[in-house]
Amino acid sequence: MKVFFNELFDYNFYCNKKIIDECVKLGKAPEKSQELFSHILNAHHIWNSRILGKPSEYDVWQKHDIKDWSDIHYENQRNSFEITTNADEFDKRIDYENSKGRLFTNTLQDMLFHIINHSTAHRGQILTDFRNNGVDPIVMDYIFYKR
Repeated sequence: MKVFFNELFDYNFYCNKKIIDECVKLGKAPEKSQELFSHILNAHHIWNSRILGKPSEYDVWQKHDIKDWSDIHYENQRNSFEITTNADEFDKRIDYENSKGRLFTNTLQDMLFHIINHSTAHRGQILTDFRNNGVDPIVMDYIFYKR
């Protein structure tokens, strides 16, 4: 399971890095894309914090300056690898509060997979926003990453 999640987080890191690089290259990324990518970073941070039992430093829709994305992204990745490396039981249940203060319990495996899946969904929205703003979308299919 550790190898599986490490590979997924590598892929997630690769895709997010491509978006960061493209937005830096553009100089001024589309506003909606900036909001969505900040949200990806925030959600990843929030889920890592829940798993680690630490308070979150970010709000769900807090917007970050593009110049800060790489540092936040790297820290998210580092924390996710720490989690997967130190995990003994991926079916361990973790209690947490959502952003509205409601209590939930999910397995570590479910929470880690959610981080990946959530990021993928919003990257798709970003690529649609790119296209709608005349920016060629980036190829980020998993199979291309593996080639």
